[in-house]
Amino acid sequence: MEKKAFDPATAPNAANLHFAITYLQEVFKARLDIQFGEAEKSRAVIELPSLGFFDDGSAFSRFIAEHQPPFEEYVVLLLALTPHVMPGFIGNLVAGHLPNGGELPDFGGVKANNHRGIIPTGETAQFILAGADLEKRLEVQQIFGTGHWFHQKNILHLEAVPPGEPLMSGRIVLDPEVVELLTQGRVSKPRFSTDFPAEYIQTEMDWDDLVLAPATLRQIREIESWVRHQQTFFETWGMGRRVKPGYRVLFHGPPGTGKTLTATLLGKYTGRDVFKIDLSMVVSKYIGETEKNLARLFDKAQNKNWILFFDEADALFGKRTSVRDAHDKYANQEVSYLLQRIESYPGLTILASNFKSNIDDAFLRRFQAMIFFPIPKPEERQLLWEKAFPPNVEIDPKIDWPQVSQHYELTGASIMNVVQYCCITALEEGTDCISHKNLHSGIRNELVKEGKMV
Repeated sequence: MEKKAFDPATAPNAANLHFAITYLQEVFKARLDIQFGEAEKSRAVIELPSLGFFDDGSAFSRFIAEHQPPFEEYVVLLLALTPHVMPGFIGNLVAGHLPNGGELPDFGGVKANNHRGIIPTGETAQFILAGADLEKRLEVQQIFGTGHWFHQKNILHLEAVPPGEPLMSGRIVLDPEVVELLTQGRVSKPRFSTDFPAEYIQTEMDWDDLVLAPATLRQIREIESWVRHQQTFFETWGMGRRVKPGYRVLFHGPPGTGKTLTATLLGKYTGRDVFKIDLSMVVSKYIGETEKNLARLFDKAQNKNWILFFDEADALFGKRTSVRDAHDKYANQEVSYLLQRIESYPGLTILASNFKSNIDDAFLRRFQAMIFFPIPKPEERQLLWEKAFPPNVEIDPKIDWPQVSQHYELTGASIMNVVQYCCITALEEGTDCISHKNLHSGIRNELVKEGKMV
């Protein structure tokens, strides 16, 4: 069978990964040689050429160029990555110095349930980088602290250990998204699940398809401007020292007035991913579970610049009650915890509710904007009708759009329901004409559904 040539398009990080693993192998070998007396004991540090990488435009090279980790951080990063690409790498190196078996407690490392190789721990990093040098070992420990950029940017962390066990015996855990970036050259959008109760939403529509009241649209444009200039405002102008991070907005108004579409368009035109939070999977009747669900969500989003959209937010952001029993106490704690996480989130957070009065005052005080989405006025409804039908259908000349718009008070979502009914009916009848009769049948169906007609 003919061997396939290396294709950088399908394995963009391969060259750098090969270089990095070879480099880590030399670091390992140098330390093990010292440990087993195959090198001079007097060597205080491992002498290696300066770390490097191929500046080939791959995700790996961009990551290293952006963060410029010094030697110790580079080694820790590679330690965490290696089990994901070469499971037997660490075990084989150690076994080479223990041909008759045995253990090396100073080395650290643990076994996992499914992974058959050795997973490095904080102790492994200390052994490789510091050996028995106590002062140096303490310096290595700082790499895993909460103040380090590894933690702040959610790159890697030490796994928690059972009470009483040494902190550094925890496994070095590389964030799955970083693993995917450094191996596959991309990061997939998270899947909707119980661990991530949010759905990625997008739209093929444009701003021109959205019909809003002028005052509403003006406020939406202000949010768009904030997203576009967020980095300059906080970093270049230094306002991050004076104001809290992020931007918090309340969309309120009747259902079907464009709140979800507006959030999606904000993401589309500012280059931000929009995730709609499923509150039914966040809120739990079990004490403490809601906070855990929220923690996972915000931890995942923390450094992504996502737009978080909480639809029907009353379920979680509703008014706190007076404490009559333990249930009220914990419900209020959930609101307080949510308030804390939203205030610390550096991106755009949008809450949507049908009624502003349902939202807890503690949240209202912290919103930068509260935007009302009213029922469209007749002239806005006429524009919605005229934009809604596909261009290849014929409109019955008997239809008077100004009169229809004036007579029937419908939201944008309701109008689209009517349009769908009319188009499907026309197709079933074998015509491309939207008749006056079908239009009014569709409107009647919608009004009956909304309880406005019997």
